[in-house]
Amino acid sequence: MRVMIMFPVEAGNSAIRSGKVGKVFKQIEEELKPEAAYFFPEGGKRAGFFVVDMKESSQVVEIAERFFFGLKARVEIVPVMALEDLQKGF
Repeated sequence: MRVMIMFPVEAGNSAIRSGKVGKVFKQIEEELKPEAAYFFPEGGKRAGFFVVDMKESSQVVEIAERFFFGLKARVEIVPVMALEDLQKGF
């Protein structure tokens, strides 16, 4: 799944100063082991996305709440497939 996050500048500034951004991203890296992670500005806010292998739908809560609570982020989760999964579907 692709997890896109976007968080406001002021909330981000505060989270960076307090070290919370580093803690949130470290937890994501250690626990979810994303296949890829990219960060960029979007619409004047800090943004990024992770590609993670979702084993259970209950992970939606686990993932989203970290960003909601930790960074006051907007979170969008989109299911994605690798090429081999797409080929299995056909």
